[in-house]
This record gives sequence, structure tokens and C-alpha cells, in this order.
Amino acid sequence: MNRRNFIGNLALGGGLLSVSPFGSSAYAVPVTKRKVLVGTESLSADLVVAGGGLGGCAAAFAALRNGLSVILTEETDWVGGQITQQGVPPDEHQWIETHGAPQLYRDFRTAVREYYKRYYPLTADAMARKFLNPGDGSVSRLCHEPRVALAVLHDMMAPYLSNRQLVLLLEHRAVSAEMNGKKVKSLHVKSLRSGKTYALEAPYFVDATELGDLLPMTGTAYVTGAESKAQTNELHAAEKADPTNNQAFTMCFAMDYVPGENHVISKPLEYDFWNNHTPPLSPPWSGKILELNYSNPRDLKPKALGFHPEGLRTGDSLNLWLYRRLIHKANFAEGHYPGDITIVNWPQNDYMLGNIVDVDDDTFHHHVERGKQLSLSLLYWLQTEAPRPDGGQGWPGLRLRGDVMGTEDGLAKYPYVREARRIKALFTVLEEHVGAENRKMVMSGDGPVKAADFYDSVGVGYYHIDLHPSSGGDNYIDFGSLPFQIPLGALIPQETENLLPANKNIGTTHITNGCYRLHPVEWSIGEAVGMLGAYCLETGERPLAVRDNPDRLSDFQRFIRSQGIETHWPE
Repeated sequence: MNRRNFIGNLALGGGLLSVSPFGSSAYAVPVTKRKVLVGTESLSADLVVAGGGLGGCAAAFAALRNGLSVILTEETDWVGGQITQQGVPPDEHQWIETHGAPQLYRDFRTAVREYYKRYYPLTADAMARKFLNPGDGSVSRLCHEPRVALAVLHDMMAPYLSNRQLVLLLEHRAVSAEMNGKKVKSLHVKSLRSGKTYALEAPYFVDATELGDLLPMTGTAYVTGAESKAQTNELHAAEKADPTNNQAFTMCFAMDYVPGENHVISKPLEYDFWNNHTPPLSPPWSGKILELNYSNPRDLKPKALGFHPEGLRTGDSLNLWLYRRLIHKANFAEGHYPGDITIVNWPQNDYMLGNIVDVDDDTFHHHVERGKQLSLSLLYWLQTEAPRPDGGQGWPGLRLRGDVMGTEDGLAKYPYVREARRIKALFTVLEEHVGAENRKMVMSGDGPVKAADFYDSVGVGYYHIDLHPSSGGDNYIDFGSLPFQIPLGALIPQETENLLPANKNIGTTHITNGCYRLHPVEWSIGEAVGMLGAYCLETGERPLAVRDNPDRLSDFQRFIRSQGIETHWPE
């Protein structure tokens, strides 16, 4: 049999039998793969994925389980993107435990819980919880440590690394691309350790980088920043377009609390600046950035926040300590942890004073370093000046936990990026397709308000439209959306034929990116893209033709549904 074999097994490892997605008959045959050819200067595979975040990992898993060989590159030394290297527990919708994401994503979540139950000294009560939340953080039903997510992802990759079906190039950065007309011929990546450059060749390439780095390298048309109302007719769009106006990024960090000890860091170099800084936003921020208040995202009125590192109530205010808590010591054997561990990804360390999208390396690093200074200044303020309920100031027992983040400086390996370059796609998702208020305005009839039904749906997701303060001076833009679909047209560039996006670089706007940028949606995008690559290699069709041909599109949608990808929300 000449054609590639598609693995229907959704297990976290590799399967040994194949199930045909094309038609009703199943067959069992040994898996065959194209070998990954490793030379001194070049590597080739069926699929090259640049960027090891959740979208990149999901694209790789989807291709691997369908018999393809994959080269996966990652700029840092950790795969996982926002859930590991950036230190952000999953932002998810309320139905995530049962539906609204691919089966493999839910398998990943189950494996995270099983990791804690297998290796950690949980209490009997925590061990018995089906939906264990190790940190009991309020932001997620699964607040957990970055290293555990990393371990699970490595376990999922292990069978494919072992047989060389997957080549993983950590600490390799894409630097250029070679084109053949409208097709990417090769991607050149450079080792950040040795300086050696490889030419990666494949029929299909996936841009899963955090900032959409492959788009300018390949001449793929893209947009950045905020569109205007005149361009998109979106209810919440800006009056004037600004391609440099992107959401704040955050240099997250982890800390725990050891009562009675002093872990105060050295005063950061920019502390005096940040301690007196008021974000230059419109409408105005509610005070200085290093204070326990912020602008309520929904109405932009001043809102008080609380902080107590022992988890105690802070009146009617949200206790920031609990918000993204990764480890709740009460879930573990007494004495195993001296205190809880929490992630600091708060309004107080959102960096708004510069744009890192589509800028040169010097500008990028300048703003990242200032973002680090902001985060360290926030920690120092919490340790020395933050108001305590007893009338005192500061919590010197707060301890920076660089070991949790895998870094020497204690901060995340990479900025938590909320916005990137976005392809000019065959179809662009607008607010009128997914925004609750805007959708109500464009719908006719008295039926329930629902998100647009995309005929080419290849996934689903949900999150409110959440735009953090921006480099252009906007305060929060935060409002309701509707459970939505992921249209295939938003994953296909208008011209470049064999490059597919798998991160925050799909065909959305500045506004709709606000609900398509979260963990399970990024995973869904990546998994759909990985299967699209497999389908196109099997059938010989181009991605554009798969979408344009009704029979091919229906066949592809049946294919992805057969492997646990939901294309519609239940009624």
C-alpha cells in the first residue's frame, strides 16, 4: 500500500495500528513513515513546525499520529509556550471538562492530574478528586506547575522521539526562509547554543511562533495592531487604525511565602520609576501601577484588589494570591510545602510602554528587559511596601521561585504574548461573528443569539473577548462573546500555499484575537492544522482546494471529527 497510513488512536503515546479516515472501512497495517533525513546542513520531513507552544505541539501530535515525520523547533529550552515557558495556567471556559476542546487536549489535562496523583504526596481528599486542581486557583480548573505540563508534553513526544519520527530542535530560532514562487522551499533555523544553521525542508510548514515570525520571512501578507471601524465595521474597533497598537505583554514569575523568613530581593534598578508610574491610558488607569487597584475591565471604573499570601480573605476584594495559585499546600501532605506557590500575572505587571510585535531585535529586547524590571519592582514592592491588614508594610517572606520557572533570574523564559502578526487569510473572523452584542445587532429574528455558523468549521472554543491595556494607550477592552467555531478559512493565507498558522497569527482582528488567543483554542488551531497537512499530503490537494471543494471539505471534517476534534457546539 503506497499511501500514508493514518493513526486513529488518541492515546498520549504512539499507536501501532492505522484506521482509514476516508470511508467506512477500517484496516490494520504496520505504520509506515517517511524517514527524517539528518545531514550536516539540512533536515527534511513531511512537516516542519516552527514554535513549540501549545499550537505547535498540537500540530506536531496530529501529524505524528497520522504517520507523518515532523521537525519541531523551539526558541527556548522548554516546549509548551504559554502554559510552561511563559508560566500561565490555562485560561479555559466552564465546560472544558466535558466538551468544547479536542479530545487530545482533555487527555493532556487528565495526564497533568494523573502526574500529581502518581508522584506527589496528595492528601486523601485531593487524591479522590476527579477534577483535581493542584493550586485551587480561581482563574482555572487546573492551576498547575509549568514543569508538570512540560513533563506531560515530553511523555507525549517520547515514542516519536525514540523512533526518530519527531526531531525536536530546542533553542533553535528561525532566521530566514527560501521561497519558490508562492511556496516555502526551506526554513533556515539557527542554534542559539552552537550558532550552527540548518535548512529545514518539507512539503508543509507551520508557523506556531509566538509573534508570527515566519510571516515576514516568507513574504506572507499579514496585519498587526488595531484595525479601525472603517476597516472592519466592528462595534468595539478603534476610530483610527494603528498597526503598532498591541496588547501588553507580561513577564510572569512564581513566588511562595515562608513566614518568618526574609527573602527580600535587591532593589531593582528601575524601582523608583515603576513605583511612581501611572499608566498613560485612555480612559485613565485608577492610580499608580504598583498599587492594589486597577481599572475594572468591564466598566473601567476603579476597582480595589486584595493581597494576602496566606490565602486569607481580603474583604470583598479579589485576593491576588489566590488568582493564579499553582500549589495549594492544603492539597498535599502536611509539611511538604512551607507555603503556597502562586504565579504573578496581574494587572500590576502588564507592560504597556512599548510594542514588541514586528520590531527589530534590539527594540524587542529593550522592552522585554523593562518588562522584567516592572515584574521585579512589583515583587520588591510586595516584599517591602504593600499594605498589610495589621497596618504594617510588606511581606519579606515572599520568595522568588526561579526554580519553578526554570530560570536564573526568577522570571519566565519568554514574555506572555497576547498578540502577534496575523495572516491576511481567506476569511477573517470579525466581532459580528462572535461578539455577543455585535452578533445580536446583525442577527434577524427572535431566536437565541448564537455565534456565526461557519460551514468550514474545524474546531470550537470559547472565552470572553479580553484585550489587556495596549501599547497604543487603550485601557481594557473586555466584553462578552459567544461559544464560537474556528473556520478553516482563517487558517489559510491568501497567497502562500504551504504555510499554515498555529498560534495567535490566524485570520482574526485585533478585537477577535481577544477570544481566540487562549490555551485550548490555540491547541485546537494547531491540531486542525496538523491534520490539514496530513490530509493534503494524502490526497494531493492544496489547503485552498480542500476548503473550496464541498466534498473534500466534508471529507476533511469527517476525518478530524474521527480523531476527537469537535466542529460544532452541542445545542
